[in-house]
Amino acid sequence: MEGFLDKMNKRYAVKKYNPNYSLDKNTIEKLKEVLRLSPSSINSQPWKFTFVTQKEVKDSLALCSCHNTEKIKDSSLLIVFQVMKNIDDFEKHLEENLPPHTVEYYHARIKPLGEEEIKSWMRNQVYISLGILLAACAEMEIDSTAMGGIQPEKYDEILKNDRYTTLFAVCIGKRHEEDTNMPTRRPKTRIPVSAVVDEV
Repeated sequence: MEGFLDKMNKRYAVKKYNPNYSLDKNTIEKLKEVLRLSPSSINSQPWKFTFVTQKEVKDSLALCSCHNTEKIKDSSLLIVFQVMKNIDDFEKHLEENLPPHTVEYYHARIKPLGEEEIKSWMRNQVYISLGILLAACAEMEIDSTAMGGIQPEKYDEILKNDRYTTLFAVCIGKRHEEDTNMPTRRPKTRIPVSAVVDEV
């Protein structure tokens, strides 16, 4: 555990990537498996993760990413996190992949909440997978940057999404030696444990 905590202390949101670095195929496959194994409420898995390594596609997405353009272009990999768009498709997905008692739970406990709450609940599952990925990258000593500053509708157009909606993206790669956001240059700041954790 001490080793993991040390790596979490060293991780940070990279602002400038080394454009000459490339992730090896084995590492990319491990990241795919990490996301596949991510937990979700009732094992619902309402997500899709698009791994973008083709330069042309990555550059196109970079131009729809506000202040994140440069880091996307220079990173080795861009992962786009998406959620199922249509509730009917989602319910069909549940029926095809989950045991009957879990599907019954969904219809009894979650579906009565209404469309807006269901979609919010589905999006929350995707954010769980983001936390898992960032922690895995820290453990694997891979640099990463989670980005909400993108234009989801344009991402969907470029990726030709029909059943999924883009929520956010993550850059993966190797920090540039001139990255000013390194903890050695800009020390990491977090609120003290006593302010964020209660014991009862």
